[in-house]
Amino acid sequence: MGRGVAVAVVAAIALVSCTGEREAAERDGFRAGSVDLGDPYVPGSGNGGYDVDHYRLAVRYDPADDRLTGRAEVTATATQGLSRFNLDLAGLEVSSVTVDGARARHRQDGGELVVTPARGLGNGSRFTVEVAYAGVPGAVADGVLGNGGFQHTDDGAIALGQPHSAATWYPVNDHPSDKATYDIEVTVPDGLAALSNGVPGERTSADGWTTWRWAERSPMASYLTTLVIGNYRVENGSHAGKPLVTAVPAGLPATGAEAASLARTGEIADFLATRFGPYPFEAYGGVVVADARIGYALETQSRPVYGPGFFRTGEPNYGVVAHELAHQWFGNSVALARWGDIWLNEGFASYAEWLWEEHDGGRSAQRNFDLQYAATDWSRPTLDPGPGQMFGNAVYKRGALTVHALRRTVGDDAFFEILRAWTTERRDGTATTDDLVTLAERVSGRSLGPFFAAWLTGTTPPTLP
Repeated sequence: MGRGVAVAVVAAIALVSCTGEREAAERDGFRAGSVDLGDPYVPGSGNGGYDVDHYRLAVRYDPADDRLTGRAEVTATATQGLSRFNLDLAGLEVSSVTVDGARARHRQDGGELVVTPARGLGNGSRFTVEVAYAGVPGAVADGVLGNGGFQHTDDGAIALGQPHSAATWYPVNDHPSDKATYDIEVTVPDGLAALSNGVPGERTSADGWTTWRWAERSPMASYLTTLVIGNYRVENGSHAGKPLVTAVPAGLPATGAEAASLARTGEIADFLATRFGPYPFEAYGGVVVADARIGYALETQSRPVYGPGFFRTGEPNYGVVAHELAHQWFGNSVALARWGDIWLNEGFASYAEWLWEEHDGGRSAQRNFDLQYAATDWSRPTLDPGPGQMFGNAVYKRGALTVHALRRTVGDDAFFEILRAWTTERRDGTATTDDLVTLAERVSGRSLGPFFAAWLTGTTPPTLP
């Protein structure tokens, strides 16, 4: 038999074998999980067939060579009979995968880690995946909010970004509809800080390396995870009986605008709690970074990260702190089921800026509403704005107009009852705009479909309530 014929025969046998295995698995009730959750705003992100319950991450990062090594333990529940499933992972090489302790076949296909367990996973079964991986992590150029992902800095690294960042440093089901709890362990050279989400744990040192530990026990969307590594002045305090951890670059003055802004974190969170209901997490905090590539602030859960541009005037910026803290309720505790509803995050957080400004002696919420109403381009929709406008004014400012218009329409008592019901009933979950409309109608006793249509998607200025 010629070599070409032999290769063809082997390939045909392999194809028949794979086809047979697939058909047998499907007959037995097992099939591959989907490789994309179908969200048009983030094509290719997220995976189907399972829900993640918990991530246990242990990573080691050396800024000297920009190399990260990691081990991820992902505990999940199958939502169908699974013959194989995917995790999102970009730019890092996987050396081994096990499922429930048994070696699993794996391959990497672009930003997908494809895992085939030794045996099928039954619908409803709980399973644990362990992944060992390493490499030089990279950034993600989304072109909307700005660069995200894992970015090397002069003194360390920053892992941050929306809607993408998590898959650049650990294997993940990378969509906010699949929230999970986290244990995060970060080992860095002595002298560097390694900040992340949630409650700080024991810090240990050995052989020139320090391990920082963090635990987030409330479900968290993957894009809300962060790592900030470098030379930072870390303040460990407490507020309302919970840890309050803040950090600013070590080179900034202890009395500068950055530290002064973070110093009011607890006070601002307490004010927002009077409007939105109890603060939803077990820790508070904030981190200011110095890298100018971070041109945004992000509501990373329990510990927002603020880019340097918000403090360039040298004056404290309490508005951005109020915005990111408001996200702890709107966007974090109550997360998006789909990215097209992002105004649920940004509209309410922008409105929180108006509420805080009024409380802090500045312009009233009504005055801000009047000014923004006159300046708004009504041709751009707030709901489902399109991937290129996820972070546009229509989402933020027109979203805030919608929130205040709802307040004027239903009255203060019903309005704040709606907000507190939303953050209570949807706590630790996900939601859509339709869910908000349903709740607002139930609480107010009014039909609000036409109202939301006019304020969220209408193309002409809505009639003022």
